[in-house]
Amino acid sequence: MAVELCLLLLLFCGSTISEVQPIYKPPPGTLDFGFVPAKTYDTGAYHEPGAIGILFKIVHAFLYLVQPNTFPQDLIRKLAQQQFGNTQGDYQKPENVVLTLQAIYYEIGFIVSAALGLLFILLLPLVGLCFCMCRCCDNCGGEMHQRQKKNADCQRSCFATFLFVASLIISVGVLCAYAANQHLTNQVRGAKKLVNSNFKDLKIFLNDTPAQIDYLVSQYNTTKDKALSDLNNVGPVLGTRVQEQLGKEVRPALDAALTMAGAIRETKEALENVSVSVEVLQEGTERLHANLTDVKMHLSNTLNDSACNAAQAASTCNIIRNSLGQLNINANFSGLPGVSSQLAKVNDVLKIDLSSLVQKGYAAFNDTPDLVVNQTRNILSDIKSVLESIGSNITAFTRALPVQNILADLMVHLTQTEAYVQDYFPVVEQYDFYRWLGCLILCCMLVLILVFYYLGLLCGTCGYDKHASPTTRGCISNTGGNFLMAGVGFSFLFSWVLMIVVVLTFVTGGNVEKLVCEPFEDKNLFKILDTPYLLNKHWKNYLAGIIFKNPNVNLTFEKVYSDCKENKGIYTSLHLEHLFNINELLNISMYTEDVALKIEHIQINLSKIILLDETGKENLLNFSSSGIDGIDFSAYLTEINKSVTKVDLLSFANDLEARADQLPKGALENALKGHANNIRMIHNQQVVPLEQAMKYVKARSTLNQSIRLLKRTSSELMVKVKNVISAVNAAQNLINNNASQVIVQETKKYMDTIIGYFEQYTEWVKESISMEVAACKPIANVIDTAVDIFLCSYIADSVNTFWFGLGGSSMFLIPAIIFAVKLSKYYRRMDTEDVYDDSVEQW
Repeated sequence: MAVELCLLLLLFCGSTISEVQPIYKPPPGTLDFGFVPAKTYDTGAYHEPGAIGILFKIVHAFLYLVQPNTFPQDLIRKLAQQQFGNTQGDYQKPENVVLTLQAIYYEIGFIVSAALGLLFILLLPLVGLCFCMCRCCDNCGGEMHQRQKKNADCQRSCFATFLFVASLIISVGVLCAYAANQHLTNQVRGAKKLVNSNFKDLKIFLNDTPAQIDYLVSQYNTTKDKALSDLNNVGPVLGTRVQEQLGKEVRPALDAALTMAGAIRETKEALENVSVSVEVLQEGTERLHANLTDVKMHLSNTLNDSACNAAQAASTCNIIRNSLGQLNINANFSGLPGVSSQLAKVNDVLKIDLSSLVQKGYAAFNDTPDLVVNQTRNILSDIKSVLESIGSNITAFTRALPVQNILADLMVHLTQTEAYVQDYFPVVEQYDFYRWLGCLILCCMLVLILVFYYLGLLCGTCGYDKHASPTTRGCISNTGGNFLMAGVGFSFLFSWVLMIVVVLTFVTGGNVEKLVCEPFEDKNLFKILDTPYLLNKHWKNYLAGIIFKNPNVNLTFEKVYSDCKENKGIYTSLHLEHLFNINELLNISMYTEDVALKIEHIQINLSKIILLDETGKENLLNFSSSGIDGIDFSAYLTEINKSVTKVDLLSFANDLEARADQLPKGALENALKGHANNIRMIHNQQVVPLEQAMKYVKARSTLNQSIRLLKRTSSELMVKVKNVISAVNAAQNLINNNASQVIVQETKKYMDTIIGYFEQYTEWVKESISMEVAACKPIANVIDTAVDIFLCSYIADSVNTFWFGLGGSSMFLIPAIIFAVKLSKYYRRMDTEDVYDDSVEQW
């Protein structure tokens, strides 16, 4: 009944949630479902024996010497499957004889040891009886006469030493037996706490399971909330995805148009700068040109004076006359073509704000999320209704399952079992007290014998007088000898009883250790239980036959124990997928199909988005035909790069003054020097400002930059404008004609994201059910507590240590008897004596 209830409970664990069959594998956002609530189990299924563990290891080593063979898996399987005694003559069958011989061979160590113990049990009382009868006839040392020998002191010392050593060994054995006996009692008394801990863990196991199931169910809200969040933000989610895909072509086209609008404004500014700069430079160069012309005219009139005809001045005047052509301006801005017509056309283009038109296109495109929201309101409400219905169905299904009844039944069984254990635990303790008392009596038997031996050694050694003759020995010495003979008597009386207990506990405890404890530790015992057709001749796998009624399922005791030991979920441990498949039970495809269909019906129309109207396109074409590409940029750049005058006026003036000094003193010399000064004045007042004054420097720089900008802008201007218009038309065509494909593609990705949340949820549920829900560590702990701790660590190790100490002590009673009999002759008072005799004493 308990097994069926457990299975039904696990069925509930798996059947509360369903799974979507993955159609797509998108990378959805990862959901955080937290951790399945689980309490820590208190039971530590491990026993540390403490100091007595050294004795346990010694006993294990002794058992290995007795039985060094490995665990006989095949032999046990054959013995278990073989039928003995069903018909007469079964034991004579060859195969049965072989199995019997194999079993005897495996148990040969125990058999030989037990046979020696039986011989001890049979022979020692018989020998004691014969020995007593012999002594009653004054033989075997019974005659109170001692022949004195020269080596008597040496023999007495040797016998006393050997007896003392044998007594010490017996004492150690008694201590081992007593320690084992007390250890078992202490563990039995403390076992109640371990038993209660196991029951507590099992209750936690049952009480936590429904909470874990509720947690799994409640985490559906995490999935639903995330899906609803995405649905409520369908604009930012789906709309943004569509916008991102379309934006790969739309944004570059609008960016190019906006760049061209900026180029138009820059072109206007450049044309204006050219016009203004040229006027400023023309003004300065025209004034300089007039002054240089005036100076040149007056200098020419001076050179036409008759004084220049003189022989001394003629050559100098000719040189000066020939250099007059250098007195002229070099950069002539007056001859440059104007840009007024181009500026007028650009101003006409700028009457239409192209940037504003492009920004309207941006705004219309950026409204894509809002268009998605407005066009999906009805469908999203239907999807939300589907999600709510899933949660309602899960809740309704959860409430329909008889979870509380199942848990109540399991808890009743557990409580009854716990009450049964608690009721009978005092009985166990009472019987353990009887066992402890019986073992203590056995130890006291040996202690009584040891007391006689130790008193005999003490009295005999202390009361012995080597000068006294055998007939005159003191009372203390004689008492010591009597104590030794009393110890011998009790040894014969108790030894066979002790050996019976030793043989029985040795055969039982040794085989439990070798056939149960050791194979349990290395899991060979489970392999025996997992042998096909062993426990049930009709079932291949016994555990699967019990749980699933299908013995062909590969479910083994070893795997279940190992999985529970690792605290895996009972679903994984018991392979309950053969009873109910999570992949089938976790199936909400009926709901996800509805969600997918609703999402696939999303229709989004983006035809209202106008990136750039015809006015904007015409404006671009007008700009391309504004004529800026017809400007003579080379002429402007040539004049800009020229110097102000053809010759350096200061050098010219200095040269003119130097040549005037070559002339005779007079009016001609002075006139030429006056002209030189005028030239210097023109240089300082007009040339230097044209070269250095901010007004003219700025005008020249602005003209240079503007001309170069206009040159770059006009380069293939028509082609650039057509490319911009083509890009805008292509992007507009994508929105009008091909956006549906992008929308379908992104809608499918959006649907995959929503469904991906359910896939994550179902995968998390499957993983949790497999590894965390109803973690069966308490079951493994119960098995470990019952077998490894109670049977092996508490009982088997203690019992084996008990017989090891008791048996060792019993075996050393034999030499102790011999040495005690021999030694008593030297302590007891004799009736007769004689002189020293070297002959061998006869009993």
